[in-house]
Amino acid sequence: MSSPPRTRVLLVDDSAVVRKLLGDALRRHDDIEVIGGAADPYIARDMILQHKPDVITLDIEMPRMDGLSFLRKLMEHHPIPAIVVSSLTQQGSVASVEALRIGAIDVIGKPGGPHAVGEVADRVAERIRALRSGSPISEVTRSASRLRGLIAIGASTGGTHAIETVLTRMPADMPPIVITQHMPAGFTKAFADRLNGVCRMRVVEAAGNEPLERGVAYVAPGDHHLTVHRHGLRLSTRLDQTEPIHYQRPAVDALFASAARLRGLPIVGMLLTGMGADGADGMVALRNAGAETIAEAEESCVVFGMPKEAIARGGAVHVASLLAVPDLVFDCLARLNRASRAS
Repeated sequence: MSSPPRTRVLLVDDSAVVRKLLGDALRRHDDIEVIGGAADPYIARDMILQHKPDVITLDIEMPRMDGLSFLRKLMEHHPIPAIVVSSLTQQGSVASVEALRIGAIDVIGKPGGPHAVGEVADRVAERIRALRSGSPISEVTRSASRLRGLIAIGASTGGTHAIETVLTRMPADMPPIVITQHMPAGFTKAFADRLNGVCRMRVVEAAGNEPLERGVAYVAPGDHHLTVHRHGLRLSTRLDQTEPIHYQRPAVDALFASAARLRGLPIVGMLLTGMGADGADGMVALRNAGAETIAEAEESCVVFGMPKEAIARGGAVHVASLLAVPDLVFDCLARLNRASRAS
């Protein structure tokens, strides 16, 4: 019986040392064939057209064109699975989030020295095998169908990319998600439509008075506070144009405060990147009500303002980098559901 064909990999990195060390380490895996290395994106383009690799590894800092710009062009004109390997892509960094948003299947920190190359190569090989088997790589793959509850998200500066990074890694059967992103009227519909096109869940701009449904995320429309209310056994949205909070409408505090009043429901609240203090008091209220709360860590925030305030006021049960948030949300919901069933 013949063995399956090896996965053909092209290494794109301006460092000849990295290409040599990483290539030698990957060649030790019998199911991987390293077809060569490229010192910059222009050479990589020609080699991709000539050799048609199955996967590429990609550095970010390179001459003539940076890796993220090359990745954008690649995804637009010649999509190919790309694993970013760079010193700029430590977990949760802005560069890593942007690489994943553009279309990289994973980001891995460049080895700190020859002793670390084997570990990095093993991680690259693991991702390649997952890709070959059809297994999702950078997303929550567990089913949420048995979990009940509500997820509330608040964000401001840098939040559009952060929210996309989180939602695209959520399964389609998550409990309802409500989102307040500081954004003016006229922009939130396009934001929701953009998310709806890339997420497994359905994403809509909240219309007000609609029942919250599993597998749907609701984005607060610009110039309206979004709150959540209970009607019997059902939850529904409500929109209003009461006074701005922290100069914001929609305000995260309005959303979080309404969620904190929903006693007996498993709730996870998360506060992502943003300037100011909106959401900090609401996160304290959520935590005091028994919710699990997550503040984005400084390392991945575009602006470490709102999460920092929530942490300082004691509102954050967890502090996590952006790429760790999806799995953490799932774990928090599972823990809250177990506690609810036990009570």
